[in-house]
Amino acid sequence: MEKLRLIFTYLFAILLIGAGINHVINPAAYASLIPAWLPLNATNYFTALVEITLGGGLVFTGTRPWAAIGTILLMIFFLPFHLYDVFREHPAVGSTLLALIRLPLQFVLIYWAWFVVPKAR
Repeated sequence: MEKLRLIFTYLFAILLIGAGINHVINPAAYASLIPAWLPLNATNYFTALVEITLGGGLVFTGTRPWAAIGTILLMIFFLPFHLYDVFREHPAVGSTLLALIRLPLQFVLIYWAWFVVPKAR
């Protein structure tokens, strides 16, 4: 089970770091996800920094518990934005169906982050 947990940990780290890098390389892709009341560029780059930091934190055993908990909190923080997207006339992800599919995926990510939290021995 520990090997599986480690594999999922590294996969989640790659996912987070990749998403963070994508925020920097392709910021326009995230523009419609960021609410109008938040500063677009600052929010986008801050999110990139947080995702890259958490992903990097998952790689190292000393920071892994805190990075996993931070990832759980980040995914919970994103949840209302994904819920809001479901009810928008033009969802950021393209269609209402995709927004509906994406919403439960957020819960999968929350569970995934919980799964990689190192267990007490």
